[in-house]
Amino acid sequence: MIAIVDYGVGNLKSVKNAASFLGYEACVTDSVNKIKKADKIIFPGVGHFGRAVKELKKRRLFNLLKNRITEGVSFLGICLGMQILFEESQEAGGIKGLGVIKGKVKRFPSGALAVPHMGWNRVKIKDKKTENKGNGIFKGIKDRSFFYFVHAYYCQPKEKEVVSASTDYGTEFACAVSKQNIWAVQFHIEKSQASGLKVFDNFLRLP
Repeated sequence: MIAIVDYGVGNLKSVKNAASFLGYEACVTDSVNKIKKADKIIFPGVGHFGRAVKELKKRRLFNLLKNRITEGVSFLGICLGMQILFEESQEAGGIKGLGVIKGKVKRFPSGALAVPHMGWNRVKIKDKKTENKGNGIFKGIKDRSFFYFVHAYYCQPKEKEVVSASTDYGTEFACAVSKQNIWAVQFHIEKSQASGLKVFDNFLRLP
């Protein structure tokens, strides 16, 4: 079963529709029992880091997600769903994320470029070794393909080897990470047309 985590906000319907378009049946749920049984977990995210953590804890999903990731279930985080994997965010001081990837989430500095970073931007795919020897979510995607972004905060991993793709927006930042059974992207796959669907399909095809 493919579980799309319902924490009250997020592009839940769009992600479910994308899965259906690709021929997969996915369930939007906040059920503890269903997420415990899921073969794959997708966390699509929009909204505030701190409020998302509080809502996950309210629904008894925060520790469950951390445990399921530790158990080895395939996990895909999208946008805020990527940020929540990290230890902390400048968006919500004092509130801890899942911490399954070491590092923090920082706000883009104010300056010449508008914040939030919004619209299409190129994605630089790193060495295929970081994507599970070429069998990860960027399989079949050309380097510097365009994906759609909407975010004011970006992830800064401590371990550079987890970075599988980066994007330049005033500063080069990690726009995708992969670590064992974890995959996450800062861009919105459900808004990124053919390239986004290909990334999503690659994840759904993973064993």
